[in-house]
Amino acid sequence: MMSVPALETPRLLLRAPGPGDFAPLAAFYASPRSRFVGGPASADQTWRMLAGEIGHWSLRGFGRWAVQERATGATAGIVGLWYPHDWPEPEIGWDLFDGFQGRGFATEAARAARDHAYDTLGWTTAISLVADGNDASAAVAGRLGARPDGRFRHERFGEMTIYRHPGPDARKGDA
Repeated sequence: MMSVPALETPRLLLRAPGPGDFAPLAAFYASPRSRFVGGPASADQTWRMLAGEIGHWSLRGFGRWAVQERATGATAGIVGLWYPHDWPEPEIGWDLFDGFQGRGFATEAARAARDHAYDTLGWTTAISLVADGNDASAAVAGRLGARPDGRFRHERFGEMTIYRHPGPDARKGDA
């Protein structure tokens, strides 16, 4: 089993996802908030997605973290590095749960994940895929300094814009 490194930001703890994250993840996937990332989904489908999040760490050596708000201990979302077999290249992705949006958590967590990808894993580039109509996610990509760089069509998720993140040497100027 792969050891998942924990990352800390001023307000967040990015930690290994686990069985305790099932309830907040199931609530997210049962809600309309999940429409841009394959939801709404049943509890069984969500369980399988959680297993996929956990397994991604073993398969790729990196993955997405459960994001925990340090002040309350509540799970705020799933953010991190993602590269399933049918993705065009490694991605930085973010899904925030209801009640945690609009507070800068996605940007803060994604920046920590990107720094880990560049500084620890040696990535030289990264993308974020944003579904058409997901204006909030596009705004997060923009705050991270990512810019539109083409299109990608996924058989399940539909049309998405590829946002290219600034490389390791250029990222210091992001908002």
